[in-house]
Amino acid sequence: MRGLALLLSLTAAAAVQVQGQGAGSLGPISDAFRVLIREDSIVGAAAVLVREGRIVSHVEMGMADRARGLRVDPGTIFHWASITKTLTAVAIMQLRDRGKLSLDDPITRWVPELRQVHDTFGSMDDITLRMLLSHSSGFQNPTWPYRRYLDWEPFEPTRWEQLVSMMPYQELLFRPGSRFGYSNPAFIYLARVIEQVTGDPYQSYIYKNIWGPLGLTRSYFGATPYFLAVERSNNYTVLKDSSGGISVRENGADFDPGITIPNGGWNAPLGDVAKWAAFLTGAASNDSSRQAFGFVLSRSTLAEMWRPVVPVQDSEAAPDSVGLGFFLNAGKSGPLVFHTGEQAGFLSLLCINPRTRAAVIVAINTDNEADPEGSGLHYRDAFKAAFDLIDR
Repeated sequence: MRGLALLLSLTAAAAVQVQGQGAGSLGPISDAFRVLIREDSIVGAAAVLVREGRIVSHVEMGMADRARGLRVDPGTIFHWASITKTLTAVAIMQLRDRGKLSLDDPITRWVPELRQVHDTFGSMDDITLRMLLSHSSGFQNPTWPYRRYLDWEPFEPTRWEQLVSMMPYQELLFRPGSRFGYSNPAFIYLARVIEQVTGDPYQSYIYKNIWGPLGLTRSYFGATPYFLAVERSNNYTVLKDSSGGISVRENGADFDPGITIPNGGWNAPLGDVAKWAAFLTGAASNDSSRQAFGFVLSRSTLAEMWRPVVPVQDSEAAPDSVGLGFFLNAGKSGPLVFHTGEQAGFLSLLCINPRTRAAVIVAINTDNEADPEGSGLHYRDAFKAAFDLIDR
């Protein structure tokens, strides 16, 4: 998982067909998709624009699965990678608001195994839940730092005891609370808190307390349910071949995210992510939606999550700051709230404008490892077009 790289950097068909109602309003994103398909061999991509809780425009390009001849369409299921962290963060804030925990609780209160990690800067008991939510805890970025990306290796560790077994061989990277340092394991530890507090497995908690109330009926973790398999997008990696040319490798639609589901395991069509965006923007279409929003989390708590905690990096390509589970960039009249995702060939973006209650969602099913620097600029252009679309 390379979500941090995406945050900090942000075989083509002869003719590209643009599908979608009102696709013209997504013109800049469509243009960026065309460049990705033409110059970076991207296989498929899609985007939606959400206003007042409703999809007002969508665009789909390319293939969801080349071998099966399936084009990307509005029902295509993508993998959302690190955008999953926004679910985990909201779940923690739910439990805070219900009086079950405090953001100032030491993580070791709920995950005492972490006392085995070496802390040069003091005591592991000084690390709070707030620090984990804001990526300022000092924990490492990768979940499994020993992976060499060999074909026979598991995609990610699959069991909690595997993480515990390596804790005595890890150390904090910086003084907790002193700065930003993106961490995937931090959100696994937060999920462990959810499980310890509630007695529910993480996935069950999300189904019962977030997806169920909001009507996200086609979202799931892990392997694709049989009845949704036909809608699942495959994912691809662009590589250099032995002759110096370009090849596109099919990775297989499903993979096992293992223990890392709380930091990157969400699969869903764009329509479900649009419902999540409607909740985040508070754009209730009717009283029942409004009631569901209130059950999940209050507007005041969401506003709290979107206040800067630590700056990220003094760079045009980076977020300005991080709040609690969300990143922030300065917009023309106020901050934009967003998160990106990158895992197993999938790249994604969810960005909302809290003032106008607009949101834009982007999904791409191909990563380019043949020219990561050049293609990174093209991916960034697509995401910049999305930001610009709602920064009004």
